[in-house]
Amino acid sequence: MKEIKAYIKKHKLDLVIRALRKIEGLSGLSVIDCCGYGIGWKVSKEQTVSDCRPGAKLEIICRDELVVEVVKIIEAAAHTGLKGDGKIYVSNIEQAVRISTSERGEGAV
Repeated sequence: MKEIKAYIKKHKLDLVIRALRKIEGLSGLSVIDCCGYGIGWKVSKEQTVSDCRPGAKLEIICRDELVVEVVKIIEAAAHTGLKGDGKIYVSNIEQAVRISTSERGEGAV
């Protein structure tokens, strides 16, 4: 199993989610409001969190065979061609547990 974290611009969120919903076997995702800045953003020592750029963070846990498709769809749907389009990170997941049934592994996702 893999965890995909994608940081995207807020105005691209609906488009990305609509595209991801078409993937057969993708069981769900979480969306978190966030703010931040990247390497190209000039930051002074006086700036605070309120000066950060607003964005959305997607968290997706999926089977290994879906990772390439999920990343490709997020990349295409979130792309504007401008600086700050976002980032996608992929990590390994060792275990998943469905709390309601105690099911473990990929079946719990």
